[in-house]
Amino acid sequence: MKVLVAGAAGFLGSHLSERLLSDGHEVIGVDNFFTGSKRNVAHLLDYSAFELVRHDITFPLYLECEAILNFACPASPFHYQKFPVQTMKTNVHGAINLLGLAKRTGARILQASTSEVYGDPEEHPQTEKYRGHVNPLGPRACYDEGKRAAETLFMDYHRQFGLDVRIVRIFNTYGPRMANDDGRVVSNFIVSALKGRPITIYGDGSQTRSLCFVDDLTDGILRMLRTEGITGPINLGSTFEISMTGLAGLILELSNSKSSLSFEALPVDDPRQRRPDLTLAKEILDWEPKIDLKEGLLKTIEYFKEQLR
Repeated sequence: MKVLVAGAAGFLGSHLSERLLSDGHEVIGVDNFFTGSKRNVAHLLDYSAFELVRHDITFPLYLECEAILNFACPASPFHYQKFPVQTMKTNVHGAINLLGLAKRTGARILQASTSEVYGDPEEHPQTEKYRGHVNPLGPRACYDEGKRAAETLFMDYHRQFGLDVRIVRIFNTYGPRMANDDGRVVSNFIVSALKGRPITIYGDGSQTRSLCFVDDLTDGILRMLRTEGITGPINLGSTFEISMTGLAGLILELSNSKSSLSFEALPVDDPRQRRPDLTLAKEILDWEPKIDLKEGLLKTIEYFKEQLR
């Protein structure tokens, strides 16, 4: 297939582009490099089947493709809280433009949604039927509500125009090519540990996350793209839950760091717990993560060691 990957120069988009190329597909990578990095896709430019297009999806684009993966959006709290209007526009206008492209070309289109649609959940673990506990007026709303609006648009285009849509709700993911300054917990902790700086934990550190290695997530996304007769949403992530103090301790151990821990106030609307129910992913996609946290963290630590040299 000829596949358009929006957000191709981002963390997840670059891994998906690489995997699609290795599977024999043609890839059109689209990115405005707002938060993505050309460095993430530099090695893909040698592929004759890869084309990189600089474009902001808040404006219409006119290309030919058979499938579309929408991964174009700032995804770290640091970026989307600094640029909330651009984030909302990317989620809503960007979805409309890509859905319009899918409508014209007849392409299958997959939306990278997020566990943030569940907000600070009152249900644990979170199933796809849970409607969430989101503050529409808070500093995270541009991302949380933007992704919820994008899901609405995808389902409305499916119902009204018969578009072949897919929605995946991605839980916390980590691995090589994460930016070292985007404020995500794994990159923050690893960079601080490698530099010997205090690791900053927000709140008392008892809040939990479930962390999925990027290779596992990529496999789940492509299974979702290939599977016939479904729209989703389907949760993708790890069910292994760890506290922030537990994660910091594990990273200190694996990196042989002597960094101390520093505690600061918990940000507004920061969720206390996050863990997916993977029943649908297992039943429909025959998917669950295979790489355990220690193995994945070691690979990620090695990546950041190279980046920080």
